Amino acid sequence: MEEPEALAWRKSRYSVGNGDCVEVTTTRGSIAVRDSKNPAGPVVKCAPAAWQMFLTATRRGEFDHNF
Repeated sequence: MEEPEALAWRKSRYSVGNGDCVEVTTTRGSIAVRDSKNPAGPVVKCAPAAWQMFLTATRRGEFDHNF
């Protein structure tokens, strides 16, 4: 994977700028995700199909739980 600083990271357009966001980018054959508050921190990579399944579940509200 390329160095994280060299990638074109993006946040949701719904991000309110308080730092409670993740950033995402596309790399060769994978999707990379990182914490926007810690851009030098760890990067999680997943297959594009897995990322699409995560987005679909999120849009359906499958993670909307009150703990």
